[in-house]
Amino acid sequence: MSGTNGTVRAAMRRLALLAGLTLMVACTPITRNHGYVPSDEALAGIRVGVDTRDSVTTALGSPTTDGVDANSSFYYIASHFATIGPFPPRETSREVVAIDFGNNGKVSNIARYSLADGKVITLSQRVTEDNVRDTTFLRQLLGNIGRFNAGDLIGTSAPPGG
Repeated sequence: MSGTNGTVRAAMRRLALLAGLTLMVACTPITRNHGYVPSDEALAGIRVGVDTRDSVTTALGSPTTDGVDANSSFYYIASHFATIGPFPPRETSREVVAIDFGNNGKVSNIARYSLADGKVITLSQRVTEDNVRDTTFLRQLLGNIGRFNAGDLIGTSAPPGG
């Protein structure tokens, strides 16, 4: 009998070890990196008041996004996301480098922002209410009987007042 208990205990230990390892592996974060931000050394080569949009693009590469205006800023954006287990991805860090251009087309400012500098923007959800109140399609269809002028159907309409 003691041999059977020892075998059962060993099997239970293996099962507990396997469950623990499975739980550890399931909780290991999966990371994803998106975007590109130039290094400090690369940004040091950009001169305020001297470089233009073309020279910045040549030195740093194309920005992640820019505006439609000729003097709008360049934005280089990099984000890091972590997914743990069944939970949705969570942004763990974000870096934004903004290069502003003045009216003369030359670099006027270089700024670096992080996730801590971001602001939460509440989106308004405006919903247009319908004018149909608890009415089925058939009730709407039958409710329109008598609300039209038969003359409209054949192309003639009754004269006003008669």
